[in-house]
Amino acid sequence: MQNIPRSSARIEVDLTGPTVLATLGGSLGVESVSGLHAQLTALPDDRPLKLDLTQVTHLDTAGAWSLCILRRRNETAGQSVELTGLDPHAMDVLATVTASLPELKASDQRPLTLADRLESLGRAVSGGAVYVVELTAYLGLFMAGLVRGVTNPRSFRLTALVHHCHEVGVKAVPIVAIMAFLIGVVLAFQGSAQLRQFGAEIFVVDLIAVSILRELGILLTAIIVAGRTASAFTAAIGSMKMREEIDAMRTLGIDPAAALIVPRVLALLLMLPILGLIANVAGLIGGALMSWVELGISPATFRLRLVENVAVTHLVVGMVKAPVFALIIGLIGCHAGMKVESNAESLGRMTSSAVVAAIFAVIVADAMFSVFFAQVGL
Repeated sequence: MQNIPRSSARIEVDLTGPTVLATLGGSLGVESVSGLHAQLTALPDDRPLKLDLTQVTHLDTAGAWSLCILRRRNETAGQSVELTGLDPHAMDVLATVTASLPELKASDQRPLTLADRLESLGRAVSGGAVYVVELTAYLGLFMAGLVRGVTNPRSFRLTALVHHCHEVGVKAVPIVAIMAFLIGVVLAFQGSAQLRQFGAEIFVVDLIAVSILRELGILLTAIIVAGRTASAFTAAIGSMKMREEIDAMRTLGIDPAAALIVPRVLALLLMLPILGLIANVAGLIGGALMSWVELGISPATFRLRLVENVAVTHLVVGMVKAPVFALIIGLIGCHAGMKVESNAESLGRMTSSAVVAAIFAVIVADAMFSVFFAQVGL
């Protein structure tokens, strides 16, 4: 016989026979449930189990829960569990707790087949297509609302437009300028380290100018704006959706697209090109400063090389992308906000999803622009 101490409930276990015999005594209540559960869990589940409860003086729902968990564990392992010696009241308590336990759903552990993988791929492609169609529908809502605002200026929400221009544009100037300045510094420093090996330090001006004007200036600006603006749009519209304010707007005859989507997307269309120009200027200043410090290229020489050797088409190529990036960021943020459900978990999930989707879409669009301009020779 083996005695298992350290519990107000007494347990004696006999492991010598083909059946594990456990004799329980004392009070099986909430005061001893921790020790009781640990001791019952230590019983082996490789043989049938018989529990003798004749000496039990008290059984509440906590003790019954420990017995139910033990029985479920052994039955899952394919071993029977027999309980004897309980009085009718204790049997009722045990039956009630057993009926209240949640059912365990058997998980499908079969390996994934080729058909399962194709099905998952098909669902993902279908979901992506639906997402693109929904974004196209929101683009249509924006265009229709913009046309109505132009044809009927009294219905256009100029105050909301100015507010969102301040939020997405003016407040983003410091972070955009600092980011572009540091990018210019990094490009000049890394470029000088490589070009110095070939005595071609002067070409660092071309490297900085083409990289910033054509790609990095507007791309990194769009990524920063996507991170701060797409999330803000989703959070603001999603909060209104949770509080049923959008339903109230429809009840009052206010078009949510004209009131919420048009000012936000139009503000991005106006402000992102300006932020891109600020990023270009800050990046060139940072590159010129580092070129002066690292290579001795004076600001006057830097400006002369920039004007004579860098074509204006690089600036045009970069700035053409700005309206497209603005549409992508604005539509994704507004779409995610309108998809928020009536709980905070959904708001957090859609906010993070909007940021990821906006940044990914901006990078994909930039890659497509690069291929297009390469094909047309720009």
